[in-house]
Amino acid sequence: MKKILFIFILTIVNLNQLYAKEINIYSHRQPFLINPFLEAFTSETGIKTNVVYSTKGLAQRLQAEGKNSPADVILTVDIGRLYIYEDNDLLSIIDSKILNENIPSHLRSPNNKWYGLSKRARVIVASKERVELNKIKNIEDLANPEWKGRICSRPGSHVYNRALMSSIIAAHGISSAEKWAKNLVNNLARRPQGNDRAQVKAIFEGQCDVSIINNYYFGKLKFSEDPVQREWAESVHLIFPNQGENERGAHVNISAGGVAKYSKNKELAIQLLEFLSGQKAQNLYGKINFEYPANDKIQPSDELQSWGVPREDKLPIIKIAELAPEAQKIIDRVGW
Repeated sequence: MKKILFIFILTIVNLNQLYAKEINIYSHRQPFLINPFLEAFTSETGIKTNVVYSTKGLAQRLQAEGKNSPADVILTVDIGRLYIYEDNDLLSIIDSKILNENIPSHLRSPNNKWYGLSKRARVIVASKERVELNKIKNIEDLANPEWKGRICSRPGSHVYNRALMSSIIAAHGISSAEKWAKNLVNNLARRPQGNDRAQVKAIFEGQCDVSIINNYYFGKLKFSEDPVQREWAESVHLIFPNQGENERGAHVNISAGGVAKYSKNKELAIQLLEFLSGQKAQNLYGKINFEYPANDKIQPSDELQSWGVPREDKLPIIKIAELAPEAQKIIDRVGW
């Protein structure tokens, strides 16, 4: 009888271990962007990953599911989205020496509820034909009268531009930031429209001379399978703003991850985040996605280094999220 009971208990333990070798991920990142990372993680650890992908609504879904949620890991882009998860108490506190050592304090939650995993710089692109390389040095320069009718932009309310607006508020205060935004809008060659790729296309087509994009879009265009898109990339300078000796550095945003509050596999969820913060995954961010490593002990990819490695604004990234409501008010008032 004791032998049978022992075998029964051992079977249960083995089943639990088998179940625990699988984690569920709610992701705002497209599957083709994260699959190489997850495949490498599974190959190294044997832990299977299941991904639920959506561009929006995942926080609301997680909140509705409550304690019954199957989610273990949250992967997202933009600090504003992360802030929603933390503000709604949807994330667990993470206790990880590895993550604390790998990710600088300004790129993680003050409460250890999420960690930045990669960085993307908001950069300026300018026509090689119509703009001298050193003509623009700072993001503030785009408000100067000489650029009237020469700038294209995606809508200001998009999370990338709203985060940039937050960084300008942090640097200059609300009044000066609003003046900058108003002058930027006055300099637009057309109404705000399209995505970041569309801005480079507009420069190539001569609709405008200057725009603002995330740096990785330049890489995606440069190495596109479409030769026309490669021409778009070839037509522009890539300018990292605010690099002067007394300047704050380029504004950066992050992709990041956290552990779902009601995860049934918290240790394995943390293991995934630790893997994503380590050398193998951090190298992949540059090689696959043209993003900069959040782990400052890891060098950017050779391709990224060939563009230049920008000095970044070391503003705590959480401030970008905290200032987002004020940034949106300015964007609405100036009609960006």
